[in-house]
This record gives sequence, structure tokens and C-alpha cells, in this order.
Amino acid sequence: MSQFSEDFQTGLRDLMRWRRDVRRFRTDPVDEALLRDCLATFALAPSVGLSEPWRIVRVASPAARAAALANFRAANARALDGYDGEKALIYSGLKLSGMRDAPVQLAIFCDEATRQGAGLGAGTMPETRRYSVVAAVTQFWLYSRARGLGLGWVSILDPARLCRDLDIPDDWALVAYLCIGWPEEESATPELELAGWEHRRHHVPVESR
Repeated sequence: MSQFSEDFQTGLRDLMRWRRDVRRFRTDPVDEALLRDCLATFALAPSVGLSEPWRIVRVASPAARAAALANFRAANARALDGYDGEKALIYSGLKLSGMRDAPVQLAIFCDEATRQGAGLGAGTMPETRRYSVVAAVTQFWLYSRARGLGLGWVSILDPARLCRDLDIPDDWALVAYLCIGWPEEESATPELELAGWEHRRHHVPVESR
């Protein structure tokens, strides 16, 4: 018997359904107390060996934001060159970043050299530290959505360039660049699906061995 009610379970599933990758933000500021409350979910996240390898950098200065936006634009142009035909046409019309408008922008890194956790579980699969950061981002994303915020994960970036521009330690690896703010509109359907880029699968194939 679950300790959580059916209403809670339904609400959690609805939250997952309404968690969308937001690209279109209002420019209204996000209250600092609300942001800190959402960021506190990182402390609740699972991590390999209890290593807690996530490192969060707030990209706030005009210079840092301009550098990140220029990084995205250059990477996006290179990505467009990799498509042709209908895919190129659709890609050129996609809004793949909310970096110009999102009031809060965070660069999330994995500390590959952390001594916390004494390497437990990461000796044979060191990538599990990065997986731990992704798990923490997912919890942050869901809770932020529950508080009404939208989040967009920007992956069209040159990580090495971003690390140089933000003066990041050599042992930190970029995992996510997050845009956070109040969404212009809400939809349970992914924007890429609405644009005709791809369709979500509604079943999860499971293989047996």
C-alpha cells in the first residue's frame, strides 16, 4: 500500500505531463525567495556515493549573458548547416532558446574531481556523477513547474567556449544551461511536436534478455 493518495499520484503524473521545455518567457522578474526555494530541491536529489557533484553558476551579468547568447547563436548556425530539405526549413523556424528573455539563467556543472563520496559507485562508471546532476536538474524542473515557473534546457552550445567565458574550473563539466522564468503560455504538448519536428512515443518498449 502506497503512503501517497491516489489524488497525489494523479497530480504527480499531471505535473510530469505539464512539464514542458519552455522557450518563450515573459520578462517579469522571479522572486529571489521563490528561486531559492526551487534551488533547495538540489539538496534532496539522489547522487552516486552521496557525492552531490552539482555546481550551479548564475549567469547574471550583461557580459556573461551576451557571451552565452553569442555562443548559442554560433552553435545554432552550425547545427542548421547539418540539415537540408524539410528538416532545415522546420529547424530554421524553431525557437530553441529563451536566452534573450528569461530573467534567470543558470549554468549547471558536474564537479568531476569532487572528493565527496570518496568515489563510491563512480570508479567503474564515472559518468554516474553527471547522471546525478541530471537527476537533480529533473527534480528542480518539476518543482519549479509546480510553483508556476517554466524552464528551458539549452543544449545547442559549445561547452568549452562557455567554460572559458565564465571562467569555470577545469574539473567542472557543463551538464545543462537553464533558462527560467514565467512562461508566455502553457501547453501539455511539446513545442517540437507542435512544430512538426518529431512525435512523442506514447509507449515505452521494454526488452527482456
